Parts: sequence; structure tokens; C-alpha cells
Amino acid sequence: MTQERSVFSVSELNNAVARLLEQEFAWIWVEGEISNLAMPASGHIYLTLKDAGAQVRCAMFRGRNRELKFKPENGSQVVVRCKVSLYEVRGDYQLIIDRMEQAGAGALQRQFEELKHKLAAEGLFSDASKQTIPEIPACIGVITSRTGAAIKDVLSVIARRFPAVPVKLYPVPVQGEESAPAICHALQLAEQHGACDVLLLVRGGGSLEDLWSFNEESVARAIFNCAIPVVSGVGHEVDITIADFVADHRAATPTAAAETVTPDQHSWMQTLDWYHSRLQQLAGEKISRLDERLSWLRTRLTQQHPLSNLQRLKQRVADFDKRMRITMDYNIHSTSDRVQHLQTQLLSHSPAIAIHNYRNNIEHLQQQAHFHIKSVVEQRKSQLRMLASTLNAVSPLQTLGRGYSITSNVDGQTITNTDSVSPHELINTRLHLGQLISRVEKIIKD
Repeated sequence: MTQERSVFSVSELNNAVARLLEQEFAWIWVEGEISNLAMPASGHIYLTLKDAGAQVRCAMFRGRNRELKFKPENGSQVVVRCKVSLYEVRGDYQLIIDRMEQAGAGALQRQFEELKHKLAAEGLFSDASKQTIPEIPACIGVITSRTGAAIKDVLSVIARRFPAVPVKLYPVPVQGEESAPAICHALQLAEQHGACDVLLLVRGGGSLEDLWSFNEESVARAIFNCAIPVVSGVGHEVDITIADFVADHRAATPTAAAETVTPDQHSWMQTLDWYHSRLQQLAGEKISRLDERLSWLRTRLTQQHPLSNLQRLKQRVADFDKRMRITMDYNIHSTSDRVQHLQTQLLSHSPAIAIHNYRNNIEHLQQQAHFHIKSVVEQRKSQLRMLASTLNAVSPLQTLGRGYSITSNVDGQTITNTDSVSPHELINTRLHLGQLISRVEKIIKD
């Protein structure tokens, strides 16, 4: 029997292997060093990625090159997002690159994403934990470099928008290894001082490495735990840090952060001017209504008889005056009698007399207390003498003094029966003066 053979052409074989590789591997990330870099006029990029033990050919086509944020060079360490493929013409295994990042930035970006997901899961980015920014702050705290452009921008904006609000600077390095601990300490220090009711955490733009202090977990947790509202303004508009997600408010730039916490004095002045105008308008309307009422009252006064009314009023005033004088005289006499009565009562209740009586009572009580105490003490002494005499009469020591003794075993238990001891056992005999330790030689039972 003859067996049929499946024979591939070279093209069919390479095509099948290419499909197999593309189906087996989805998009993957590969890190390595660039070598054999070629950038022809076509716009495509050809290179070899290598490490200490292997290398692989790569191609990045012109449509994807436009998104590169750096210029590839031989010797650069990069991370690429790619698909595994086969160049069928030569049968070479290769990677088709979709995205390329510098290795350091790529690692930092992955670290950024991991921390972002972790803190989001813990609720540090939740809107429920955000504090309200005061409408008119009593004092603004600024956490940034003392010499950077950010502090100049912030002070310029505050001076322009609302110069009346005081500013307190907490200087910190905004990049490098010392930056994150310094920022955490500044947040804690501002909270301890209690002078500021809003804090600006700001710095100018930079690379991902430059801004990394604001992506540290310690800084994120310090912002979240700070009792003072924190507004972040880190980098330019496109720069996003972990601090921006945790802060109570995120501003795109340091300038925007300063504008967020300061009211516009021109707007406030316009509002005050409007209220002033409105107040003048209302006051004018009120005065006009009062003038109209005054004119109406004058007309009524003119229509009546002012002289007759005046005469009646004079008579009423005279009557009121007479009644008032009589009432005043009566009240004066009544009050005088009342004062005399109160003076008499006051003398009878004089504190000096009460103090004298209290002193006499106290002296009498002291004498009685002294007498009773002395009597009780004598009584107790007599009882104590009787008890001491009784105790001495029944005391075992008294019995010992008459020639008797008390015998006990080594455990201190009193021996009252020969059954309690055994031959050769040590016993302790207490006499009136001293003790005897002896050994039982023989037991005689009565």
C-alpha cells in the first residue's frame, strides 16, 4: 500500500506558520535593547531587540511611528507592544510593533497603573471622601519648591485675584528621593499649625520621572488623611498624577489651582456695587413713601383746629401733672415708711448678732464634744485593760510558763495523740523559753 504524502510549498509552509504564530500570541509586551536600527525614507522602522541571551527582528510601520514620544537609538532600552509574526519572503520570525516606550518610563507607567487601581479599590479616590474648598479662605498654604516657577505663578494669581488673603509657604523639594517624605511632612506640619484652611500642592511640568514624587503611595495617603482640603496643581494640563486623584480638587496647572481657591475680587466688587445700588434704591423708595405720608398728615393737621387741640392737650397735661405729683408724694411717703421698716428688720437680723450667737453655739458644742471624746477614750482604755487581762489568762504562753510544753511535727501540726507520730520521726517541742528538736525512739500507748 502506498501512503499519500501532504507536501507544502515553501510559501504555503511560511504562510501556515505565520497564521499559527499570530493566532497563538495575542498582543504582548517585550522589553529589550535596540540594535541594527534602520529608519529608511519610507517611514518604517526596522530594528533588532536583544538581551544577554537572544535577539529578534522587529518592524514598526509608518502609521504607528507618528505616536512615538522619543527618538529611538541603538543601545536604548525599550518596551514594545507587539504581535508575533513571520516574514514569509525570507522565513524570518519577527515582531510587528504597535507601540514603543522607553523602558524606564514604561516601568513607571505600569507601576503608576498598579498603584492607581490599588488606591481606587481602597476608596481613596471616592467623591464621598472629598472635602469642600472654602469659598473665601482665611489662609492659603502652598506646598512647593521655594525657588520654582510654581510659587511665583501662585503668588501672582493670588495678588491679582484676592490679595487680602494671607499665604503661608511650606517649602519642599518637588523631585528626587527626598521629595515624597518632605511633602508628607509638610502636610502633617500644616495640619498641626492649623493656620490654613486650604492647601495647594503644586509644581511645574516635567517628565514622568520628574513628577514621580506625586505618584508615591505615601504622598497619596498623606493627602487622603489630611484634615485640611488639598488642591493639586501638578505639571501641565496633560500631566496626571496619583496626587490629583486623591486630592479634594484637581487643577490642571499651579495657576489654575491658585484660581480655584481665590475668589475674583473684581466679581465681588461688582456684587457689592450691585447691593449698594439696590440699597440706595430701596432707601429712596422708603423715603418717598414716608414723604407722602408726612404730606398727608400735614393736610389733616391743617384741616383740624390746632389751637383747640392744643388747649385740650394743655389741660390734659395739667391734670396729668397734678395726678403725677399726688402719686409721687404718696409713693415717697410709702417708700420712706417701707425703708424704715426694713432698717428695723435689718438691725434685728444683723450679721454681727448672728455671728455672736453662732460663736456661742460653737463653743458650747466644742465643750460637749471634748467631754464626750474624753469619756469614750477612758471607756475604751478600761475595756482594753480587761481584754488584755482575759487574753493573758488564756494565753498558751502563760501555760508554758508553768512548765508545760507544746509538741508539733515538722509540718507545724500539734501532736495530741501517739497515733500522729512514728518511730524515728523528728518532733519540735516548744518550751516557755526556747525549743527542743528530738527524734522519737519508742512509742508507748496508754
